[in-house]
Amino acid sequence: MTLRLADVVVINKMDSAGPEAIQTVRQNIAKVNPKAIVVDGASPIKVDDMSLIKGKRVLVVEDGPTLTHGEMKIGAGTVAAQKFGAAQLVDPRPFLVGKLAETFSIYPNIGTLLPAMGYGEQQLKDLETTINNTDCDAVVIGTPIDLNRIIKINKPNTRVYYDLQEIGFPNLDQVLSEFVEKHNLI
Repeated sequence: MTLRLADVVVINKMDSAGPEAIQTVRQNIAKVNPKAIVVDGASPIKVDDMSLIKGKRVLVVEDGPTLTHGEMKIGAGTVAAQKFGAAQLVDPRPFLVGKLAETFSIYPNIGTLLPAMGYGEQQLKDLETTINNTDCDAVVIGTPIDLNRIIKINKPNTRVYYDLQEIGFPNLDQVLSEFVEKHNLI
């Protein structure tokens, strides 16, 4: 329903999608809302400290619901680990505790990464214990929240970020400027 009402649609992460997939998205936008302005974007990956990844055995912590309910196989942390030359992605399964062990039994195809399944007291305790018990050189944090603010990680770790990088025109600045001008909002 939201696409039908949108004035502007952003196609993001074009840097990680194939041309056919991008074309399918464009065609679907045109079918549902041919008047929408389409802004193209990419989401290049950045990390705090690449040296903690290159050549290291890393544990990747990702946003859990994206991997379980969203059924994505990888997230930003895995992409960063591969991009910046991790020697190995460490499988957390031998080190799982509590609810995280249950998560892997419910979703056996999660892969070689650790999903952060929530931020309740027990979930954080299980996540902290699992991370700290995992035999790895470093931890790559691909969660939307900075885990260092809410748990104690006893290993070197680095966060993964990505921002919108607009590609070509129109861009959001141009679209917003025209909107402000059209509606006399200055």
